[in-house]
Amino acid sequence: MVAAPLHDRRPSPINDRYSASSHFLNQPAWAVQLANLCWIYDNNKITIEGATSLAFSEDVRARFAGYGWAVRHVSDANDLAALGASFDAFRAETERPTLIVVDSIIGYGSPNKAGTHSAHGEPLGVEEVEATKRFYGWPENETFLVPPEVADHVGGGMRERGGGLRRDWEALIAGYVAEYPEQAEQLNHMQRRTLPEGWDADIPGFPADAKGVAGRDANGKVLNAVARRVPWLVGGSADLAPSNKSRMTFDGAGDFSAADRAGRNLHFGVREHAAAAVANGLALSKLRAYQAGFLIFSDFQRGALRLSALMELPLIHVYTHDSIGVGEDGPTHQPIEHLASIRAMPGMIDIRPGDANEVAEAWRALMPIRHEPVALMLSRQPLPTLDRERYASAAGVARGAYVLADPPSGAPEVILIATGSEVAMTVDAYERLIADGIRARVVSMPSMKLFDEQPRSYRDEVLPPSIMARVSVEKGSTFGWDRWVGPTGAIIGMSTFGASAPLKVLQAKFGFTVENIVATARTQLGLEHEANPPGVTLETSESAETLAQ
Repeated sequence: MVAAPLHDRRPSPINDRYSASSHFLNQPAWAVQLANLCWIYDNNKITIEGATSLAFSEDVRARFAGYGWAVRHVSDANDLAALGASFDAFRAETERPTLIVVDSIIGYGSPNKAGTHSAHGEPLGVEEVEATKRFYGWPENETFLVPPEVADHVGGGMRERGGGLRRDWEALIAGYVAEYPEQAEQLNHMQRRTLPEGWDADIPGFPADAKGVAGRDANGKVLNAVARRVPWLVGGSADLAPSNKSRMTFDGAGDFSAADRAGRNLHFGVREHAAAAVANGLALSKLRAYQAGFLIFSDFQRGALRLSALMELPLIHVYTHDSIGVGEDGPTHQPIEHLASIRAMPGMIDIRPGDANEVAEAWRALMPIRHEPVALMLSRQPLPTLDRERYASAAGVARGAYVLADPPSGAPEVILIATGSEVAMTVDAYERLIADGIRARVVSMPSMKLFDEQPRSYRDEVLPPSIMARVSVEKGSTFGWDRWVGPTGAIIGMSTFGASAPLKVLQAKFGFTVENIVATARTQLGLEHEANPPGVTLETSESAETLAQ
């Protein structure tokens, strides 16, 4: 039998805790009794502008005690015995996370800058460095000095200790592989960020249906199908799981809690930033993690989202209620600029599926990704499930954009490009144009980022540079669409905030109708020359990349 746990981490981050993140993260840590977590609060009472008393007055120890944490206080950062006792108490704790408040002097040893904000954000300077060296009894004129005792300790003792720990770890793993071969294989997949054979075998297909399925509902079904076969897929929502359908509901999924460490559903409460930040940490540990919320609330997660991209984590950000389709909740809850904002973030892959089968193919595309986060943006409202015998397979999602429908004969003369909930109405507009003898093409573009990564030959095949009559349709900001429609193309999108009304009323108000798409396409071909219909923005670009390529 394996004699020790495979993982026995005791994370101990150090921070001055002068940030909002400490409020969002710490109560959930108590609720699930993360007794292996220890925060070290460097209480130096200094910020870049001056003393913390300028803008900070809370009693941090009392706040964390109120969260239910075990709180220790060390009144002198140089008191090694007191520090050691606090860490011993932490290691003995079995029910609560620990906060160790350490009173320190910033710039300690600097005769003229210790305890001041100058030591926080400015170099000490040559003279002050020399004075500080005198305080520590350090050779004043030496630079980058490593005493032999330090070199011996690091190069000898630590290396020997580390080598021994490594050998112990390898022996432990060997025993685990021998005793638990199935779990060892799963662990190997986790560490390499690979997937087990047949991981996507249960992903459902969705039959053609004019009434359709909401993006969030389809996603819930696909998520559960994948999670059954990938046991290390874990995640949760910021108190929105019943609405965004992000809960794993199959037998054995359970809720992660103090009583059930095997549970795979996490509860973050109304803490959007914490949801994304914790998911980052889970991904760093090689679990496959997701977090879910409304797209409008991605604003609250911006720092954590940026870090997931910066750290190249294969994290899944599930966002529902992705447009003015939110309806009566109104402009405060209707994301407008958020699609463009997500797409602008380096390393963040955007996917906005157009029907249930595109949701299924989105998961087939995103799960093998090993070094990039994905923002999966889904509708609240039902979307018609397209007839994939009549139109192209949804497998094109993996390439970011694909030709969904083409003229029955002849080359297309106008291209209609749509994403998400606007794909079905664009297909309806295509059918009317075809009936009128106009050779139209429909391109579904669920992911600008994935499409941009394709070879130029493929991009030119989907969007031939010679076809300049183009119309894009998306219930989001028009920002960024000029690249794909070119200098003379039309963009049907949002240039204002939304409004509080039923979806059909909003679609008519902002120009998201079949009639508007048809009229705009005809205008692009010079068949009609009246003023732009409502909701249409004609934009020009000095460097329309698609047409220039």
